[in-house]
Amino acid sequence: MSLTSEERAYIRSQSLARLATIGPNGPQVRPVGFVLNDDDTLDIGGPKLRESQKYRNARAHAEVALVIDDMAPADDPIAAGWGRGVEIRGRAELLTLDAPPMAPDFFSNDVIRVHPSRVISWHIAPEGQARDIV
Repeated sequence: MSLTSEERAYIRSQSLARLATIGPNGPQVRPVGFVLNDDDTLDIGGPKLRESQKYRNARAHAEVALVIDDMAPADDPIAAGWGRGVEIRGRAELLTLDAPPMAPDFFSNDVIRVHPSRVISWHIAPEGQARDIV
């Protein structure tokens, strides 16, 4: 699943996302830091990530969703003052990297890598170019 150039640019302009996982008591949504990789996968990091409920949830149920969104500024040429964003649904892969992908003094080397299988985006491309691609 490939992201569009507008989706990549928007995702790279953001620093916070929300990760949805399924846990033993139902859905869990948490704010997370992330990095977009060159192959359009996303690495989610955090301090002591391996000890977190989201990590355990992703280990038990690999299907996850990641939402990256914000409010467009009033002078945005595409969606002035409107919400905009990208939702990525996909499969989680748990990895330990040689170095943290972000915040090396704070985050652990463990990551949840999201492999997109569906992308839904809104108000980040000119009118008529919102997409929901499976």
